[in-house]
Amino acid sequence: MRHLFKGLFLTAMTVCATTASGQVIKVNDVFEPLPDGQVQLTNYFQNDILNSIEHWNKGVVPYRKLMEFYVKGAPIFALGEMWAKAVRSGSMLYGYTHDADLKAILEQTVEEVFGVVRSNGTIATVPPDKQPYGKGGDMWERKYVLLGLSQYYAHVKQDPRVLKLMIDEANSIVDQIGYAPKTRMTTQGWSHNGIESFTVMEPMMRMYQLTGDKKYLDFCTYLVKEGGCKGADLFQEACDNVLPRKMGAGYPKAYEMLSLFEGAVEYYRCTGDERIRTAFMNLFENIKKREITLIGNGGADQPYYPKWKGEAWDDTALEQTNPNIKRMMETCAGVTWMKLCSQILRITGDPSAVEYIEKYIYNGLLGAMKPGGDGFSYVNLLNGRKVTDSGWGTNIDGLSVTCCNLSGPMGLAYIPFVAVMQGKEGPVINLYNAAGITAKTAKGREVKFLITSEFPYCNKVSIKLTKLKGERFTFRLHIPAWSKDTKVSVNGRPVENAVAGKYLAINRKWEKGDRIELVLDMKARLVEAPHGSNPAGWNCEAVTYGPIVLARDENIDPDYNKPIRIKADANGEVKLTPVKPQKPGTRMEFLVPTTTGNIHMVDYSSVDGWKGKQICTWMPKE
Repeated sequence: MRHLFKGLFLTAMTVCATTASGQVIKVNDVFEPLPDGQVQLTNYFQNDILNSIEHWNKGVVPYRKLMEFYVKGAPIFALGEMWAKAVRSGSMLYGYTHDADLKAILEQTVEEVFGVVRSNGTIATVPPDKQPYGKGGDMWERKYVLLGLSQYYAHVKQDPRVLKLMIDEANSIVDQIGYAPKTRMTTQGWSHNGIESFTVMEPMMRMYQLTGDKKYLDFCTYLVKEGGCKGADLFQEACDNVLPRKMGAGYPKAYEMLSLFEGAVEYYRCTGDERIRTAFMNLFENIKKREITLIGNGGADQPYYPKWKGEAWDDTALEQTNPNIKRMMETCAGVTWMKLCSQILRITGDPSAVEYIEKYIYNGLLGAMKPGGDGFSYVNLLNGRKVTDSGWGTNIDGLSVTCCNLSGPMGLAYIPFVAVMQGKEGPVINLYNAAGITAKTAKGREVKFLITSEFPYCNKVSIKLTKLKGERFTFRLHIPAWSKDTKVSVNGRPVENAVAGKYLAINRKWEKGDRIELVLDMKARLVEAPHGSNPAGWNCEAVTYGPIVLARDENIDPDYNKPIRIKADANGEVKLTPVKPQKPGTRMEFLVPTTTGNIHMVDYSSVDGWKGKQICTWMPKE
């Protein structure tokens, strides 16, 4: 009878969880991700996703040894994040691929984690009598436990026992953290302002959406009132348009700040608090203007915060050519920026969010990935040594396991999550990579279509409707900001008003067999260096090709960093000549004209710096 009651109780929890979300949402998304399996990429990104799954999530991730930190404790702070991060990305990737072997790995490791649950229901690296353990990163670790389990529950298996695990973990946090006599969140964390501990807001808001239990919302309201860190009110600073590098009482850590504001978007979704919306939108705009580099990521060690080793906001958009920079653009920050952009896109429909997602995935994300798929660089440089394993983490049986190795696959998992989305009036196409899509019309009927293209190798895209009962609805097409003169047609007839950086809404009665065609303005353009604090970085130039950033590669060019001057016309257009790549694994290679002859340039993501060869993206002028 006891087992029967327990089973009925767990089943009831699951039923409640499936109905709670719609009841607590106050602000509906403008665009929503399509359900698992309804976006199937081919070619360009698909190969990278499968490479990572095969050689990282299914390959070298030591799930059991990462779980041992919950039993034996962690020798350094925050190692309790690692198992959960692996489960988080693996679960989203399973939702995309339905890879049976990956599912078996995830089911096994989650089953084993039940064996490390502590007496108060927590999965943590410290025992209950030492919780919450501030300097050890206890809140940060338990945040990731909640995120990992929530993704497993959403994408792999709606196991009521897993839901109970999440509830017990979340309840323990609520029981331990708050105003006196509880422990204040401002005392928690390894940093002097404790921002990392406040990032638990994101999974706690998800717990509120999942269960409808108001104590989780009340807890997040407490975090908002506390300001998101010690010594500053980050939400008010964002409302006041304080520059990102000046936020957070001297600790403007990019990764953690982005994670905190992801939670803020979730909070707004459930409360409609306009002050919080102003905060995250202001931060979004200021990061775009002040921090994001040519390859879509931000943060650096110069000129303001060398102490934080390239992981703090540092006016990076302006400083990206500063030759004194030794570390910049942490992969964890880039992936979390991509995730925040996806949140902004969902809640506002702002097309600029797509621009920044696109910029990062084609350049920064793929450029951080190891060619063998077995990990990601900790940081990326634009000039010099592009990649490195050096950074926070641990070594397990010779395998470097860093926070960024574990975050990179999450970036890959988000690509199908944002490539095509669902709007109230019909499908929303954000990226033009080849794919098969199943979406809904305005009346909720199924529509299937194929995106056929070799993009970004070429500029032509065809979208053919393969399954549909005739109906009037709207297709929204993102017109990239870099495509200044986009041509769009439906069944051969031109469509007007394709404006760069906006959505083109095509409303008509659609039929099976209808075809949308785009010709994107895929010109190569010269980019002049920004003028940051160091004049030594001013006399540089770079070349972009649509969303792709080009670079000189020491693997094929011993003069890779010698001064040159690119030849461009009066509009800044550079005439490229595609050539067969010299090095296996290179996606694109071009002859690029200079005043002294042609040079070879490749896409930034293809430059393999793992054996010591270097890169030059911002090229010094003669």
